[in-house]
Amino acid sequence: MIPTFVIFLREGIEASMIVAILLSYLNQINKREHFRDVFLGVGAAFLLILGGGIAAYIAISNYNNSNFKTYFETATYLVAAAVLTGMTFWMHKHARTMSKELQARSDAALTTGHRWGLGILSFQSVGREGLETMVFTLAIVFASSNQSPTPLHGKLLLLGAALGLITSLAIAFGIYKLGMKLNFKRFFQIVGVVLMFFAAALLAAAVQNLQSLNWLPFGTHILWNSSAALSESSTLGNILHAFIGYADHPTVLQLIVWAGYLAISITAFIRYGKKGSKATQPSK
Repeated sequence: MIPTFVIFLREGIEASMIVAILLSYLNQINKREHFRDVFLGVGAAFLLILGGGIAAYIAISNYNNSNFKTYFETATYLVAAAVLTGMTFWMHKHARTMSKELQARSDAALTTGHRWGLGILSFQSVGREGLETMVFTLAIVFASSNQSPTPLHGKLLLLGAALGLITSLAIAFGIYKLGMKLNFKRFFQIVGVVLMFFAAALLAAAVQNLQSLNWLPFGTHILWNSSAALSESSTLGNILHAFIGYADHPTVLQLIVWAGYLAISITAFIRYGKKGSKATQPSK
């Protein structure tokens, strides 16, 4: 529940914030008749993402008893971790200028007179975030199904996703009403660090799969076995496994990859933030 809540909250805020900026700007310049174009773009993006996600899940589920599913899961973990890291840094960089960039693109769409310009803009923005969310969600579902494939756990994942999406929409509505007077720089800093723990968990899960396939036949020594105290198949253990990479019998390589990624990524993220703050400070 917690992993899907955080993912849908973070991705939902970014996607809905883009739509809120567009709607707020159109409202300010008295172009409310173009609201429909924005909503059509959003609806088309949702249909494409939902259909693609369901099709991918059904197709991969047909290979439950083969190595193909393990291959796909591992690729999904690696892609999700890479995209998650990249977009966190990208959002940290563009958080302050996103509003002006979207307003400029909106002006360009309105100036050309093409009715579907704003719809395409909203489709691209929401579609990009939605595709990222789909990849992350598939990674969470596959990782969780390997540990605790119970109907209750599946419902908790859906509940977390729904709550995250609802919360992000509520925040986006506040952005629209306030005309983008809110500053989300600190929010994305905090959530960025939190999501790096999730990315580390995905990398550790990928290492576990690669070692089970004998593609990484080194660093396989088991460091400890805490399954008696907290099993990965338990509800709490499964949540910790999907969210921060908890393992009740981790290998040496899993721990090295998990800790190494966190040390490098969080240090770089903090330094990047400080560098960006200095660059935006007015010269004396």
